[in-house]
Amino acid sequence: MARPTLPKRDTWIDMTPMSDVMVLLLTFFMLTSTFLKPEPVTVNTPMSVSEIKIPEKNIFSVLISPKGQVFLDIDNPDDRIAVLEKMAANYKITLTDKEKYDFGIATSFGVPMQNFKEFMGLPLEKQNELLPNYGVPTDSLDNQFKGWIQAAREVKGKDMIIAIKADQSTPYSHIKNVMGSLQDLRENRYNLITSLREVTDEPAKGKL
Repeated sequence: MARPTLPKRDTWIDMTPMSDVMVLLLTFFMLTSTFLKPEPVTVNTPMSVSEIKIPEKNIFSVLISPKGQVFLDIDNPDDRIAVLEKMAANYKITLTDKEKYDFGIATSFGVPMQNFKEFMGLPLEKQNELLPNYGVPTDSLDNQFKGWIQAAREVKGKDMIIAIKADQSTPYSHIKNVMGSLQDLRENRYNLITSLREVTDEPAKGKL
């Protein structure tokens, strides 16, 4: 007896629900992700076993390069502009609305106030190229780093957290100079950013 032949049918799967789910997931990750800001210099932080996380808000970041250059960052754009206005007033610099806006959306900054107008007038690509050559002055004759700290404290209040990030090859003398400036301002509480080192429970091996 011949086997009956069943008609062939195409298999069709409705992908619309899966596409909707993928779009929702993509939107969720885009809205909840925190993007890292580019830094003017590459810094490899030293290792430590501390698991204390630094808050993401109300932060004043201090970046110290291996050459001792100091770059700063303020997390809130409005606060950045307010702090800049105080510094500009101290150095009798007139700011335009464009300069304020560009500074508010920029990443790390580290240009002496004497060069601020000239630097902000450059194209963004040129700014990113030249920024690693500068650094906020920390010398005793014109310690602009102290000025930025004082202005930021006035704007952001007592809850502002100072976070210091330095390369593992940065000479300690440069880090000590920054800490000394903070102590002069009685800013004795700050965080040192490090990379987390894995801790094992295995005893250290040694010769008996």
